Amino acid sequence: MKITGHEILHCDAGWRVFSFLKLLTDEGLTGLAEYNECYGSPGLSGVIARLAAGLVGAEAGNHEKLSQRLYALTRAAPGGMTQQAVAAIENALLDLKGKALGVPVYQLLGGAMRDRIPLYWSHCGSYRMSEANAATMNRPPLRDLDDVVALGREVRERGFKALKTNIFLFDRDPGLHLPGFTAGPGWPELNWDAGLVAGLRAQLEAFRDGVGPDIGIHLDLNFNFKPEGYLRVMRGLDDLGLAWFELDLYDPVALRQIRDAVRTPVASCESLYGLRGYRPYFEHRSMDVAIIDVPWNGIWQALKIAGMAEAFEVNVAPHNFYGHLSTLMGAHLCAAVPNLRIMEIDIDDVSWKDEILTYVPEIEGGDLLLPPGPGWGADLNEDVIRAHPPKVPM
Repeated sequence: MKITGHEILHCDAGWRVFSFLKLLTDEGLTGLAEYNECYGSPGLSGVIARLAAGLVGAEAGNHEKLSQRLYALTRAAPGGMTQQAVAAIENALLDLKGKALGVPVYQLLGGAMRDRIPLYWSHCGSYRMSEANAATMNRPPLRDLDDVVALGREVRERGFKALKTNIFLFDRDPGLHLPGFTAGPGWPELNWDAGLVAGLRAQLEAFRDGVGPDIGIHLDLNFNFKPEGYLRVMRGLDDLGLAWFELDLYDPVALRQIRDAVRTPVASCESLYGLRGYRPYFEHRSMDVAIIDVPWNGIWQALKIAGMAEAFEVNVAPHNFYGHLSTLMGAHLCAAVPNLRIMEIDIDDVSWKDEILTYVPEIEGGDLLLPPGPGWGADLNEDVIRAHPPKVPM
């Protein structure tokens, strides 16, 4: 089965865009991958197109050989969009191989160790902080702590066992605190203040009032502080019994020092690439849970990273705040690795999200059911994608 070409498709998703790579073959089979260009990777589609064009005529089943070839061709500029492009191609190749053999991708990774995958509701409330986004989703916006309590009840009533939230500050504009991405006050210094810690405590206590005592609450601090700020915030909330603090730092030693300073588990590494990127974090015992982005790394590479994590007695969790195809990709990794902690999923989203794929991920009792069918277990509904073109140039 030879690669004959590729197509790239984009679909509007409200405040973001879902992007897809489709590899074409001489046998009529197509391999799919979801990737993300609209958060920090402008121009990624062009990189993917350039690399994919160089694979025309190659044997599609040799995914490791092709990934290594692409790595060698881009060795002088590793990571970043280069690695994300290689990962998109690798993921499409694995889908192709699964379809050609008539087996799910998890069978190519060693088989399923579980058929139910525990989930946490990600960005819980974060998208609802914007009235425009809430309206796009047909959801009520969050305006105060009573709304946070009500959202916590919704999480519990829908059967989820865990949620993850970001920093809300109802007394500030914008209320969603993300200076690590230049969104609002606090950039570029990335400092903390006592009001921020107090506001976060009130937010987390409101979620606890809503969900009750047994549902895990994860707090994502993103890139929003320097180490001093992370320590101030995390020590100020360390008594709340959170499931984990999630944070991003490109210094494994500083991250280890933060981990040593608090009792709450620390999750990190979603922005890293490849075995070489993760290795110093494992060697320094920098985190309790290693987060792996499958669209950024490629599922074959992600399996290798999870294997390295297992050698260091660390559990893994996929980074997954994308569309349904990415959820299926993450599910295949979760099914196959022994050292799974939990899987991320976005629940709040645009109404047409369920129409983009031929199969919608099934959630039962807060768990994701293992997808059936060969490859990822779904194809694209291209008519739906064309009906929702991106609002911004891609």
